Amino acid sequence: MIDLEPVATPGAPLARRNPVAKLAAAMVFTIVLVATLDPVAPAIAIAVELAVLPLFGVRYRVLARRAWPLLAAAGGILVTLVLFAADRSGRVFVEAGPVVVTEGVLVTALGLVLRMLAVALPGIIVFATTDPTDLADALIQNAKAPARFAIGALAAFRLVPLLEQEWRMISMARRARGVDAGRNPIAKLRLFASIAFTLLVGAIRRGTRLAVAMDARGFDAGTPRTVARRQRFTRADALLVVTAALLAAAALTTSILLGTFRPLIG
Repeated sequence: MIDLEPVATPGAPLARRNPVAKLAAAMVFTIVLVATLDPVAPAIAIAVELAVLPLFGVRYRVLARRAWPLLAAAGGILVTLVLFAADRSGRVFVEAGPVVVTEGVLVTALGLVLRMLAVALPGIIVFATTDPTDLADALIQNAKAPARFAIGALAAFRLVPLLEQEWRMISMARRARGVDAGRNPIAKLRLFASIAFTLLVGAIRRGTRLAVAMDARGFDAGTPRTVARRQRFTRADALLVVTAALLAAAALTTSILLGTFRPLIG
């Protein structure tokens, strides 16, 4: 079952920070990485993210368990670029028939894979150390987000674990009716697409019913809403955002400097 509850060790210094501060720090830290395709900056970013992970109270094994779909996607991107990349410049490392692996292909693939990991890992860390209810409260109080948006996002977030349960139920129901792909890969692909479409239709229907129910309970009212839990944005929270910005700038600067001096070194 999909686990979306926080898994941070209680009392971890960065896990106790304001949810909006952690979200802002993650955005500031990763948005700079979009400006470069060089693998140096995202590699430095990943090293920093893994180094500060204990400060968030998250174990490396827990992070790997939550990030396995990301790792699988990274492997798929790497294989696809190695096989079908248009740029085949540079020194040739492997040449086996139509498969030609060159230095340019590896640099491009490595840059994209590292950038994807560096951009996605902060989000995984933030949601692994933040209670969804606290995040919704902080968005309303500190980020001044509309209450309807924040509470609606919270409700949707709470319904995500149901998707896996429904996927299993649909698969079991079709298997009980004799609908099975067996070992045929094309039949498996068609069955996957059919189940995914059924799940999408069910999710849209559930979302529509949930929206109507929330509006009926006054969540769409224009009157100000009260809050039960105060979320305070302190100097330590602001320091976290500033530090993330400085680390991102340092990673980008290092990448630019290495790119400038690489021809001289070579």
